[in-house]
Parts: sequence; structure tokens; C-alpha cells
Amino acid sequence: MTATRPARPDEAVLGVAPGAVAEPATVEEAAEVMKGCARDRQRLVFVGGGTDLGVGAPPAGVDVLLRTGRLSRVVEHSPSDQIVVAEAGLTLAALQRTLAAHGQRLGLDPPGAEQATLGGIVAANAFGAHRTRFGTARDLIIGLSIVRADGTAARGGGKVVKNVAGFDLPRLFVGSLGTLGLITSVTFRLHPLPEASATVAVEPITGGQARALVVATREAQLEPASLMLLAGSGALRLGVRFEGFGPGVRQQTGRFSGLVQAAGLRGELLDEAGAEAFWARHEAARTSGAVRVRLAAPPSALEQVLAGAVAPLAGGLGQGWAVLDPWVGCGFAGGTPADPASAVAALQRAREALVALGGSLTLAAAPPAVRAGFDAWGAPPAAVEVMRRLKARLDPEGRLAPGRFVGGI
Repeated sequence: MTATRPARPDEAVLGVAPGAVAEPATVEEAAEVMKGCARDRQRLVFVGGGTDLGVGAPPAGVDVLLRTGRLSRVVEHSPSDQIVVAEAGLTLAALQRTLAAHGQRLGLDPPGAEQATLGGIVAANAFGAHRTRFGTARDLIIGLSIVRADGTAARGGGKVVKNVAGFDLPRLFVGSLGTLGLITSVTFRLHPLPEASATVAVEPITGGQARALVVATREAQLEPASLMLLAGSGALRLGVRFEGFGPGVRQQTGRFSGLVQAAGLRGELLDEAGAEAFWARHEAARTSGAVRVRLAAPPSALEQVLAGAVAPLAGGLGQGWAVLDPWVGCGFAGGTPADPASAVAALQRAREALVALGGSLTLAAAPPAVRAGFDAWGAPPAAVEVMRRLKARLDPEGRLAPGRFVGGI
């Protein structure tokens, strides 16, 4: 078995300290670690950059922490086919730099690109403001290589964009939090870097006005790359970004500005520095606060989300903030509460409001005192038994990230 080392105090996973740490440099070494753990019935947790370790529940136990940071190669890049195959431990920023030299990019932009790894992004289903245009990893993943719980290497999917056979395995691993196997490499479809980019900020704006403007934007068949509503200090600010060829960006920006004016609102075309500051504010909000949550609800329920979830979170989490994508119906909120009890009460109230709308609220980060009073996932979905059967097929002994997923999976 590949050599392990003692764990450092900062390598605990949500307060659960691992017994040892393995850092394989090749897929073969990773498989060796997995085989040794299977033989000794040791529990495993996989860590990339650690940017989303707060998502989900603490593991029931960690005998071996497997770090993927040394699995960091670009295995294959085919610019003409617009695909890339890269190992799971490669950071998003490093990949984007490689792709940019060929005028391409991966359409994922979660916060912390210099630290976030490709495997971790897939495992946590992490995304950023470009979800409006490109979706999540589920929409961009083509193929996947893994090591199963018993140490056997496997692969699913293909290596070309048109190949749809075998999509099930790659998509199953998106958001699985390492409970189904170790992701060793990922194949993504790519997009060209935009020739131009423009951001229009609309402020002041109400929830109802934002929802109506989103509907008008859809009906006008505009295609924003990002559309984000920032909520903080009792005010709302909408930012809409268009990307592509210069003439197209100018046309879409002009048409959107016309919609803003027709709605009786004030829109400002931001200069380059202003646009960078707006999207940097979005990313900073996503990573600030001791308590952070993911929100989901139908886009048509934006006003109810603001009143029933964002408002109580802003009060209970102290100097709370929220970033919402009213185009998709997802978002994030957080803050640093004065005490755990007020945080738990606010989280429960917000979750009840979202569930009543057909949505959800899950923890993305929280201190132990808050986690003790608030379940990270909430009530399991109706499909939880299917999830359990899948887990039993891929990890029959339940040794991979035990208890991290919904329903204690």
C-alpha cells in the first residue's frame, strides 16, 4: 500500500480527524490505497482543495484521508473537438490558464478557483455565476474515470461531445460528495473564450421588478451569460452579463437596457472595473460568513423566497447576505450569527418556507454548535431508497465518506 502519513490538525473533516493521510501521485497509487483500505475495512474520505468540505454532514468516521492534489495532469486537450481530459486534483484556475492559451474555457466558475479542484467541483456540484449560461458540471461532463471502493478502476461516458452513451455514471457522481467512489479524471466539453463582455447593473430594484424583468428577458430571447441578484443591507442589486462576439454583445446589451427602461427602472452599463467589482462582490459574498447555505426554489417564487427565506436569514445570521440567480432558481445566503440558537431558528424558518414552495435549503458551512441543532440536508427526498440501493451497489460496506450524504448515506 502507498505510504501514508499522520494527519495534521487542520485536516479534520467537519471536526472528524482522520487516522492517516494518503497522497497518491498516480491513479495506480490511488487504486493501491483503495485496495488496502478495502482489505482492512477502513473508512475513506477524499479531499481536493477543500473549498466545499462544509457541504453535507460530518462523516461517521475517517480512517484514511485521500488527498488528490498530486493527481494534477491535463491528460488530453483537443481544441478542435472542444474537449479536455484532466485529472481530478488539477485546480480550476490551472486548467483555465491552459485552455485560455487556445482561446477556450470550461464554463464553470465556482469561488476559489486557485484552490478548487476538478474532482471536488464535480463531487460537490459547485458552480458560480456562469451557471445561468452553462449550467453545472452535470451539463458539461462527458466522461469520468473512477476507482471503486474495492480498488478497481472504472470509466463511464465518452470522449466526444456527441457521445451520449454511458452518461449515467458521470452524472451520478456529480454532487455525490465522494460517497460512490474516487474520481480520478474528468472529461469536459469546452466553450470558446468570449470576444467581448458587458455587464448592466439595475439598482434600485424590488423582488417583483426583478422577476418581471427576468420574464421579459426570456420572452425577448436574450441569452445572458450570468444573471445575479445581490441582497444585502436591505437593498437589492441586479447584475446581468452578456458575452460573445462584440456586435452580438452590444445588440443584446442594448435590447436589455431597453427592457429596463420600459420597466421604469434605471440600468447602468458598467465599465470594465465596475463589472469586475460587481462579480467580485458576488464571489466574496459566496465565501463569507460562518454560516452559509444553498437555496433552491422555482424562479417564479422569487418574491416569496426573498420574504420567507432571505429576510429571516438576514436577521438571524447577522449582517446576512444572499446571492440569487432568478433565471435558474438557485442561490446562496450566509452570515455570522451572534449565537447558535438564533442561527438555527432562522435556518429552520427559511427551510420551511422553501420546502413549502417546492424548494430546499442545505448547509454549505456552519460551526459545530449550529450543525448540532440543524440537519445539513433536511428531510430525505422520495428517491432516497433508490440512492441507498445505488450506494449499496458501488460501496457495499459503506466505507466511502460514510454519513456525508442525504439520509445518512
